[in-house]
Amino acid sequence: MKAAATGSAAAVDVAASTARTPRWRYLLIGAYLGFVLVKSEAVSWFRIVEMFRFESFHMYGVIGGALAVAFISIRLMDGRVPYLREGMPAGWRRYAYGGSLFGIGWALTGACPGPIAALIGSGAWGYLVVFLAALLGAYLYGNLAERLPH
Repeated sequence: MKAAATGSAAAVDVAASTARTPRWRYLLIGAYLGFVLVKSEAVSWFRIVEMFRFESFHMYGVIGGALAVAFISIRLMDGRVPYLREGMPAGWRRYAYGGSLFGIGWALTGACPGPIAALIGSGAWGYLVVFLAALLGAYLYGNLAERLPH
């Protein structure tokens, strides 16, 4: 347990409260998120293409709303979650490369990792290939992370 090694009581409290949360709640939250993504058309390939072609404001509004909610949530959690105070390390290039790779994958598949499950759940079975590729990518990164220049 990494939090216990640092001696931070707040980090231990966060880890302990997460361990006590029933896992079925995460499933319900994920199902609700999938429902919202499908109903808001945020998982629509056509909406994503419109966004990348700058033809519609719809997806920018969805993403902007998500950023606003995330900003407010982080401000409300500030001081309660210790890792939020540490900030991001220096070295913007790795974020630029990672973000570019993420964007290329998003543009090629028409889905970022979040909506993949919602797309499969709504009957877009072709996204099983994208899901398996995402799992393979995460597995490879997990095995190669120590050898990559972070």
